[in-house]
Amino acid sequence: MAQKPTESVSPEKNEAIADSPEMTPEQRNEVASKLVDRFAIWSGVAGLLPLPVIDTIAVGGLQLQMLRRLSQIYEVAFAENSGKALIASTAGAMIPATSGIGAASVLKAVPIFGTIVAGFVMPVLSAGATYAIGKAFIQHFTTGGTLLDFNPPDYREFIKAQKEKWDSRKAGSKISQSSSSESTTGAAATSS
Repeated sequence: MAQKPTESVSPEKNEAIADSPEMTPEQRNEVASKLVDRFAIWSGVAGLLPLPVIDTIAVGGLQLQMLRRLSQIYEVAFAENSGKALIASTAGAMIPATSGIGAASVLKAVPIFGTIVAGFVMPVLSAGATYAIGKAFIQHFTTGGTLLDFNPPDYREFIKAQKEKWDSRKAGSKISQSSSSESTTGAAATSS
């Protein structure tokens, strides 16, 4: 059953986009990147849900909403059925990450140990996958693509590069946290 494209966006977001003059490509990419970052964080939070499978459904819903919003930013018609299929096929292009998400979700069914391990793994995998999918769609929409002509295998290398970028961001934040705590400890040692 075919579904009509929809324009479902929050009223304040819709007004902000409608009231602003035509955005430049740089502004559009900046707004889209911030949106992807925000949805990646929310996907990580959804990965913390302690219920197996429910967390995966929540992450999928967030990814679909992110795709809907990206479509609006780039003025691409959005059909929910197409969006769901594209999220699934893009996730399929990232088989190691998506199978890890499924495994981490199911691991939550194992009492205590599984819940603890999945509590560390699932948020990271969920956020990383959402980030990579969002960046792939930004790249596709920037080059004039639509939902109908998106081909996930064409973006396999791009998604891999985005995953590495996400991992380096994660490692960079750990390094900056440890260096700031070392400098604080060092300052305390010299003052005593």
